[in-house]
Amino acid sequence: MAELDRFGYVEKIGEIQGAVGRKAAMYRLGENAGHIISVDAGSTHVRLRVSTLDRRLLHHRTYRLSSSQRYLGDEISAAVAEEIQAARDLTEKTWGPLRAIGIALPSRVVNDDGDARMTRQEQIFSHFTPPSEVPVVLENNVNCAAIAEHSHGIAKGRQDFAYVQIGLKIGMGIVLRGQLLQGRNGAAGEISHIAFPFAPNALPSNAAELEYYLGSEALMARVQQSWPANAAAPPQDTTQLLTLAEGGSEAANAAVERHARDIGAVVATCISIVDPGLVVLGGGIGTSPLILSHVRDTANRLSYPTEIKSSTLGAEATVLGIEQLAAEHACNLLIGDSVE
Repeated sequence: MAELDRFGYVEKIGEIQGAVGRKAAMYRLGENAGHIISVDAGSTHVRLRVSTLDRRLLHHRTYRLSSSQRYLGDEISAAVAEEIQAARDLTEKTWGPLRAIGIALPSRVVNDDGDARMTRQEQIFSHFTPPSEVPVVLENNVNCAAIAEHSHGIAKGRQDFAYVQIGLKIGMGIVLRGQLLQGRNGAAGEISHIAFPFAPNALPSNAAELEYYLGSEALMARVQQSWPANAAAPPQDTTQLLTLAEGGSEAANAAVERHARDIGAVVATCISIVDPGLVVLGGGIGTSPLILSHVRDTANRLSYPTEIKSSTLGAEATVLGIEQLAAEHACNLLIGDSVE
């Protein structure tokens, strides 16, 4: 420890006295251990955190995109480039060297065995060029949220669970036996591609049709189309819809309940495939307390008994998850372990 202290990789922060014997020194990572930049490159916001490798927050910022982005493209890439450059311009000497950049993407992310050409993950670099000397860690945003739930969220201590995000888009992160399940092509948990709809006069025809139906844009289109003529003006977004429902609006509550039961049916499908024992609901709509009981009732009626809970991490879940992955990657490089 004295040698690590001399090189600035750790620093003494105090002492603690045990029941017997000498005082024990307390250490944490030091200045030369460096820092990481973690980014949630979301569909509506770009959230950035600068932190030490032991996850102490140094700087954070949230940037709202000019419009909702269904796909990863130029606007998200440009925003990420600007936000990371702004963070680097603020770098203080005490932060030490930048060890890694982690970016959570609204896209499938493949591992070395998969084919990145079949995803949009490389679009993050259309306007963003990372520093040549700094490794970049990429992961799907919903998978990152699942990682955060596992480390210090509602699923902490659970070896098996599924995280289901419902917002502008839908997705699922799966943790089994304590490990994130990614799939050969990064498609594990891509519930947006569940074939939909099935009915006597309807057959699935387009990929990701379920996501269009359950996403917030289609939800609001249905709400506005069916809104009673004798009611107050219809809500313009999901925030207004949930606010009206909380205030007792019958039309808003009916719309929220129907949407919640649709979500419950999808969750039941996920349970029947994975049997996770616990499902954590996240996303702008998924975390609303108004939907939880309806999702529970529908999912447990259609599938197997399963705990269903709302995320407690809120909008920070994804950036906290990619922060963990970036910190682990940087630590492995720092101590000389191979990184897969």
